[in-house]
Amino acid sequence: MPPTVVALFEATARRRPDEVALHWDGGVLTYRELDQRAGGFARALHHRGVRAADRVALVIGNRWPFVVALLGALKLGATVAPLDPRLTDDERKSIVDDLAPIVVARDVPDDECDWPSVHGAAPPLILYTSGSTGAPKGAVLSQRAVSVGVQSWIDPVMALTPEDVVLGVLPLAHSYGLNGGLLAPLVVGATVALVERFSPETVVASVGDLGVSVFPGVATMFRRLLDGDVPLDGLRRLRIALSGAAPCPWELARDWRAATGVRVLRGYGMTELFRPLSYVAGDPEDRPDAIGRPVPGVDVKIVADDGTPLPAGECGEMFIRSPAAMDEYLGAPEETRAVINDGWFRTGDLATVTPGGFVRIDGRKRERILRGGDSIFPLEIETVLMAHPSVIEAAVIGVSHPDLGEEVTAFVALRRGVDVAPDALITWCRERLAAFKCPRRITILDTLPKAPTGKVLKAALRAAR
Repeated sequence: MPPTVVALFEATARRRPDEVALHWDGGVLTYRELDQRAGGFARALHHRGVRAADRVALVIGNRWPFVVALLGALKLGATVAPLDPRLTDDERKSIVDDLAPIVVARDVPDDECDWPSVHGAAPPLILYTSGSTGAPKGAVLSQRAVSVGVQSWIDPVMALTPEDVVLGVLPLAHSYGLNGGLLAPLVVGATVALVERFSPETVVASVGDLGVSVFPGVATMFRRLLDGDVPLDGLRRLRIALSGAAPCPWELARDWRAATGVRVLRGYGMTELFRPLSYVAGDPEDRPDAIGRPVPGVDVKIVADDGTPLPAGECGEMFIRSPAAMDEYLGAPEETRAVINDGWFRTGDLATVTPGGFVRIDGRKRERILRGGDSIFPLEIETVLMAHPSVIEAAVIGVSHPDLGEEVTAFVALRRGVDVAPDALITWCRERLAAFKCPRRITILDTLPKAPTGKVLKAALRAAR
C-alpha cells in the first residue's frame, strides 16, 4: 500500500519545516506550524472520542482552519467528509444523517502538538455528490485512491514543484479544490495561497502579491477575469491555469491565453474519479473539441447501449477504469452497482475517442446540470417546486450560459384556480436550497409536454424556451 496522503504531508513538513505551507490575507503557516496545529486538532478530536475509522464532518470554508482540521483528522486515521458551508441547514442535515459522524467540526482550537499519523486502512475521504436520483451520496475513497489521485495532480497534470505557489480559490469541500488545489501542493512542498471568496480583484492581487504560479479554476472564473475591469498584465507570471468541474469552451481558453499568455489545461473529472482525463503540463498539444487524454494508469472505453465496445471515432457512453476511483457510495449498494462493474466506472457521459486517444464529450446520458463548476441534479429542485401548494408539475433543465456553462431553468404548471408569480417560486426555492442550485428563471405553462407514458418531454421544453 502506498503511503497515506497525510504521511506524505508529514514527510514534506520534516523536509521543509520553515517553508510557507499556507498563505492568506493576514497570515501564514509554515509546514512545521501547520503540522503542529494539525497535531493539536488530532489531540482535541482524540479527547472527544474520535478513533481510527470514525467519521468526522468538516463545515469550514476556504480558511486555514479547514486545512488544520482535515490534516488533524487524517492523522488519527479518521474518515473525513468536507461539507460545503453554502448548503442550507436541511441539506446539511440530510448528509449528516447519512454520514453519522462522531464529530461535526466548524472550527479548530488554538492548540499545537506533535502527533504522528497512524497508518490506518480506513478510507480517508467521503466526498458527497448528488446521485442520479438527486439524493446526496457519499463517494468513499480509499487510501490508495487518494494517494494515487493526488500524485496524478502533482505530475503529470500540473508538474508541481516546491517552488510553485498554488491559488486555493476553489471550494475545498469539493474534489477539485481539495485534491488539486490543496493536497497536491502540500504533498510536494509548494505553497497554497488561500482565497476565501473569488473575485477578479482578489485573484489578480494574489498572483501579484504572493507570486502565484498555478491557478486551478473553473470556466466562470476565467470569464469573469476577462470581462472585468481589472488589469490582467500581472497574470502573465502564472505558469499554468487549469479548468475543470464544468466544460471550458475552447474559445474561452483561446481568449484567456491571448489576454494573459497563460495556457489553460482543460480536463474532465468527477467526485468519484478525481481527474482521469486531462491535458497535461508537459504536452503542448491542444485540440479545440477535446478535453485531453487519459492520464497514465487510466483506461477509457466507449460502449454502445447494449454494452458492446465501440471503435475509435464512434460516439457512445464513456466508461473509465482508474486506480483513483471510489470504492462505493456510502450505504448505497444498488447505486454503486449501477455505476461500477468489473472495475469500470460508468460515467453517464457520451463521448468519442480519436485514434490518438483524445476524448471529446458529446453529451450526458444521466441528467446533470453543470453550473459554474457545481453539479446540480434537476430532481432535487423539482421536488422542492412540487412541494409548493400551488404547483402541480415541475421540470428543470440546464440551458447554455456564456459564463457559467449552464444555468438552471424551471418550468411549472399550477393547480387550477391558483396564481403565483415566478419570483415567488424562486424565493420558495432559495429558502430550501443552496443558492447555486436555485433556478434563475421559471416559466409557468398550462401543462408540461409529455410522452404517452406520462414522462415529461424535456427536449420539447428546451426547444420551446
